[in-house]
Amino acid sequence: MRRNVVKGRVLIIAGSDSGGGAGIQADIKAVSAMGAYAATAITAVTVQNTLGVTGVHDIPTAIIREQIEAVLSDIGADAIKIGMIGRRDAGEAILAALEPWPDLPLVVDPVLVATSGDALGGDGVAVFLRDKLIPRATVVTPNLPELAALTGSGGQSPDDIQHAAEQLLDVGAGAVLAKGGHGEDDTLTDRLFTAGGVRSFSHPKIDTTSTHGTGCTLASALAAGLAQGMALEAATERAINYVQVAIAAAPGFGGGHGPLNHLARHDGNVG
Repeated sequence: MRRNVVKGRVLIIAGSDSGGGAGIQADIKAVSAMGAYAATAITAVTVQNTLGVTGVHDIPTAIIREQIEAVLSDIGADAIKIGMIGRRDAGEAILAALEPWPDLPLVVDPVLVATSGDALGGDGVAVFLRDKLIPRATVVTPNLPELAALTGSGGQSPDDIQHAAEQLLDVGAGAVLAKGGHGEDDTLTDRLFTAGGVRSFSHPKIDTTSTHGTGCTLASALAAGLAQGMALEAATERAINYVQVAIAAAPGFGGGHGPLNHLARHDGNVG
């Protein structure tokens, strides 16, 4: 019998989604699908399904920090993915827990609003992300509304997106993956900005309502690639392709924004 090899350890710091389509649940599925190992530190428990979020219950900051320290002191990690932090004091606890590990690749998905439109970040979270967390990031993965919230730039032209991404590079982000999923064209483009320039990834828009958790899934798949030693561009391309396959194969569950099929077969190297 062929033995599956797990390569790369990812510590995921994010909120829980009771519907299983986004948050920690999507993160674990995505990292596992990439062939990596997922450990977690939960920042909040949300009450939600495909129709929306009806409750958010914060985890005490001391417990958030203890989860992170417990994982890193024993299992360890090759990359870290941060999703929903929910509030500023949770972010501060996360930064304090990660301080002894400055060289670990860090993927920051600046979760501020759910796919349903419900807020998942309190007052001051966008400012904290921009000023404190993003400067520590290897790569930050905002969608267009998140990019606008972080920079105050609401335009969606290529020049507007580049200007906003450059603002995040200027505050210290190693790279910015500006996701194009909110675009209205038939072809959507994700753009990876680094100090060396920009790499564009274009793909046909899929006509579907099964888009819940796409941002979480992409960021976690990207983190898995970095944990496995892949170069940033290669890890980004594999993650984008994986998400496209997962959207196309979505099971159609729920009456709102449905989940992806995280176990859909894809061509990425997961060994």
